[in-house]
Amino acid sequence: MLLIAGLGNPGSQYARNRHNIGFMAVDAIHARHRFSPWVKKFKALIADGTIDGEKVLLIKPQTFMNLSGQSIGEAMRFYKLALDDLVVIYDELDLPAAKVRIKAGGGANGHNGIKSIDAHMQGLLGGKDYRRLRLGIGHPGAKELVHNYVLGDFAKVDNEWLDLLFSALSDNLAYLVKKDDNGLMNKLTLALGGQQTTTKPVVKDTGAKPVPKAQSHIRQARQNNNNAPSSVIKLPASGPMADMLARLFGKKDN
Repeated sequence: MLLIAGLGNPGSQYARNRHNIGFMAVDAIHARHRFSPWVKKFKALIADGTIDGEKVLLIKPQTFMNLSGQSIGEAMRFYKLALDDLVVIYDELDLPAAKVRIKAGGGANGHNGIKSIDAHMQGLLGGKDYRRLRLGIGHPGAKELVHNYVLGDFAKVDNEWLDLLFSALSDNLAYLVKKDDNGLMNKLTLALGGQQTTTKPVVKDTGAKPVPKAQSHIRQARQNNNNAPSSVIKLPASGPMADMLARLFGKKDN
């Protein structure tokens, strides 16, 4: 059996939050395939189905993000599952929006849901090397903006790449079940290739003046020819470049 956990916070007020992209992905999988209706168990909503001949259990913890490990730990113990039978889908700040990564193990990178699951898996199975499917949501650009950003809703224009992501993940779920992570990544990358996203970094104003871009010798010579201030013009005095600039911009006889 494969246990696919989507992370998020319960309640309609959180439904479109960036932090809830794990819930959104699992909901899309549930809608695409013939899973059972959602039922309450393990302090979570669960649904079961079969993908490519393998039994799959979807789980959405209802304990709020910071306690996600409670629900997942209970389900893992009940079904006597191993670490490699678990896939967790969640939001990743350090990936640009519409970018996806999957690997076994790794750090929590400040994600409280993953911290909770790590703690429960470490105590239950003696390790943290379960598979993690990280869905990029982008970063607001400053640490103090993160809380409001992840608990903020996706913009309507994000629907284009979100729909592509969820459709590609749902259509290629068999790769996840077969533990063919490279095959899944190839399919997702192909589906999401070239997507434009709305996430833009926030740049703090430090008061420093921007550094001017370097100009070519030809542009500087053109400015000089148009009586630009000599203090900003630094042209070569000799050599091939000096000879060429003299031919191009040298003053003609009247």
